Amino acid sequence: MASPPPRRSATREPAPGQWVAPRPGTAKWNLPAEETAIELRLRVLALPLAIAVAWGVAHTGMPHALMRIFLSMWIHESGHAVTAWLCSLPAFPGPWFTPVAQERSWILGLCLAAVLAFCSQRAWRSKHRVAAGLCGILLLMQGFGTLALSLRRAQEWMIFAGDAGCMVLGTLMMSTVYVRRGHILARGWLRWGFLVIGAAAFCDAYATWWDAHKNFAKIPFGENEGSGPSDPSRLVSEYGWAVGDMVHRYVVLGALCLAVLGALYVLGLRRREAAKREPSSEG
Repeated sequence: MASPPPRRSATREPAPGQWVAPRPGTAKWNLPAEETAIELRLRVLALPLAIAVAWGVAHTGMPHALMRIFLSMWIHESGHAVTAWLCSLPAFPGPWFTPVAQERSWILGLCLAAVLAFCSQRAWRSKHRVAAGLCGILLLMQGFGTLALSLRRAQEWMIFAGDAGCMVLGTLMMSTVYVRRGHILARGWLRWGFLVIGAAAFCDAYATWWDAHKNFAKIPFGENEGSGPSDPSRLVSEYGWAVGDMVHRYVVLGALCLAVLGALYVLGLRRREAAKREPSSEG
């Protein structure tokens, strides 16, 4: 009598996209280590690439106009508004124009000081030292802007803070690329969106003044439709700024922002090298 044929293994071929546990003795894919490696590579490329692309767009025609309408204009107006708030002036950033009150609101000043003090204390207790320090700096700036600056001087720096805000706020947004893993900004794609918006805002403003320091004809003097004289026109005509001094201040501020970004980039490279030397965890 013939012996029965050998039974076939009951194993099935995995369905497309189905995860299969590795067999004993086979190599394992260390998912956290792979994610860390990808993260570190992105940190090396993301910042210089974003700045290079935004700088190129800032010297084009229609793409530059679109970048300004949808990205940098909002940061510009936010620069006006944030500076006004730090001087206890009510303001609301809007498209192409930020209405600002002509008198200080002490209620706004007290509320903002209380919020900044609370956030600084809360961040310090949560061991978020950078956030605590930033809130503390803003609190000091608010005290100086409210108590030390005259109303006219506060309005003057609020006007300057349009393009200056593009540079400073843009730098802060780009710096979120370097937050540590586990930080709330490191979850999802939020910081990558900040990187794009921040690079657009910074390069839009800095390209204007970098070109202007070689040719004053590049300065956007004139009237803004529906909102009156442009910021440079107001600084020169209403507040008596010399054109050369105005250009110099914007260029120096942009250079300082680039220096900060350069320091963060170098720090990111050092962290990358340190991470590469660390033994990868199993599992």
